[in-house]
Amino acid sequence: MVSSAPRIVLATRNAHKVVELREILTDALGRTGLELVGLDAFEGLEDVVESGVTFADNALLKARYAAAATGLPALADDSGLAVDVLGGAPGVFSARWSGPLADVTSTSRDEANNALLLAQLADVPDEHRGAGFVCAAALVLPGAAPGSTGQEVVREGSCRGRVAREPRGSNGFGYDPLLVRPDGRTLAEHSAEEKNAISHRGQAFRSLGEDIVGLLGQA
Repeated sequence: MVSSAPRIVLATRNAHKVVELREILTDALGRTGLELVGLDAFEGLEDVVESGVTFADNALLKARYAAAATGLPALADDSGLAVDVLGGAPGVFSARWSGPLADVTSTSRDEANNALLLAQLADVPDEHRGAGFVCAAALVLPGAAPGSTGQEVVREGSCRGRVAREPRGSNGFGYDPLLVRPDGRTLAEHSAEEKNAISHRGQAFRSLGEDIVGLLGQA
């Protein structure tokens, strides 16, 4: 059965992220009556090259494309790990920090990224291993003319900790097994509910949820 509810599109093909964002935005979606769908709900859409130099740049690139292509309000995010002693790197390059290393070593991209980061920080003492996840979440409304965009809002969230000396935990992905929170556990050692409550993505999208309600409450 096809839903007749008005839709808002999340600029991703990752089904797990769509489910996660439905949970984070439960309140906003309930208050507006909007149904959150991913890019796979539409045919012929292309992947957007994340060529921005900031998280906000990349989030807006994806949300603008989705809004213009579908004529619907669109959401997108970009996030990564910023390590203090590396001047904020890997930053926007977090997902591809290891370059071709994963292909050379036949390991997963996450494993290669984590291994390279740990090697770069091998001689850094614990007190100087501060780091944090950063997320920029964007909402872009469609414009009056077909293929155009209108109002834009960006909200950010962060989740601070320090980089562990080895990966721990299996409840996360990316650098989650490396970021140790103040309670001594890595993000990957938190449950999904705990992570959503404190994570950079949870913070950014819960804040953006108020904008969704304010701008689309009559949808």
